[in-house]
Amino acid sequence: MRVRQLPFNYAFRNLGRSGVRLAASLVGSSLVVLLILASGGFVRGMQLTLTQDAGMQDNVMILGAGSEEGVERSQIDASVDGIAAASIPGLKERAGVIYASPEIHAALPVRESAESDEDLSSVMRGVREVALLVHPEVEIVEGHLPRAGRDELMLGELAATRLGLPEDRVAIGQTLYFDDRDWTIVGRFSAPNTVMNAEIWLPLTDLQIATNREASLSCVIVTLDRATFADADLFAKSRLDLELTAIRESDYYASIAAFYGPIRIMIIVTAVLIASGGVLGGLNTMYAAFAARVREVGMLQALGFTRLAIVMNLTEESVFAAACGALIGATLGLVLLDGVAVRFSMGAFALAIDAPVLLAGILGGLVVGFIGAIPPAVRCLRLPITEALKSH
Repeated sequence: MRVRQLPFNYAFRNLGRSGVRLAASLVGSSLVVLLILASGGFVRGMQLTLTQDAGMQDNVMILGAGSEEGVERSQIDASVDGIAAASIPGLKERAGVIYASPEIHAALPVRESAESDEDLSSVMRGVREVALLVHPEVEIVEGHLPRAGRDELMLGELAATRLGLPEDRVAIGQTLYFDDRDWTIVGRFSAPNTVMNAEIWLPLTDLQIATNREASLSCVIVTLDRATFADADLFAKSRLDLELTAIRESDYYASIAAFYGPIRIMIIVTAVLIASGGVLGGLNTMYAAFAARVREVGMLQALGFTRLAIVMNLTEESVFAAACGALIGATLGLVLLDGVAVRFSMGAFALAIDAPVLLAGILGGLVVGFIGAIPPAVRCLRLPITEALKSH
């Protein structure tokens, strides 16, 4: 037997009957979507930053033996970059420049000025010009690379967040106080979805002097071309006098990501709890919006519509309203949340509202609409028709 269906335009017209009810439905589903986007974007942003591998598969880090878990603790001889470039055949080369970048990585405090007594935590990297070849993710978007001996710095896009300073405070021409003198900011660079994006870069020799490491480096990063990782590994193992080890740059950051695994799991659990709270709140809003329609449901039954047809119509109305709210929430999330910077111990990362996160948010909003129609429909249909028609 065919079920007599209520027309969809009945559900659509019902949305405009009560502005308060419609607003409650839209706000409820929008908030659910925003909560899911915020929590999902947080997890996704951290994941992308800590599992960076784009452009790094061909890079090999040569650092001190036993320092594979933290390049900041590594110390190798300052001549290793030249020795590695001459000893590993098949490294990438352009215009006679071999892709071998000597670097110092250090977590050091800086201050806004000499008068300030507040230390700001920063991650510094001492580099030479060849670093821009070895790290193609880095793009100078303003100013220029700092020059040696001139007390100049170049900051990543998220360095201000890492320092806890407003963006205008780290603009070109501003200064930061470090090593008992002012350093001028002469450049800004972008390295999306990498830890470099929150770093401060300065000339290698300047950082060597500032940290009293004139005779040592943290690492040398080389880019493979015809050479393989086995060639770089053989070089590190054969030079026992230098006490070196080789590790792929992507593997190094993968190990860092594994270290932060429990923290990421905790964040995911927290995100699920927040999203669940938002879903429950949205369901409560939907219940309040539809539960007051007992008399209407009784009248529909009196006109001959079955309970199944009424439930389907209420579900259509609820899902349509939730879909509109989900689109509003998704739009607000993309505008307000995507790219928002967040600090963490290794630097900073940006919330990533990408396709998977956006899909999860919209599905969450639709779930609120679908499930939200069932409890009030059951309540409305539970009463006999005569009692439902007399209800207020």
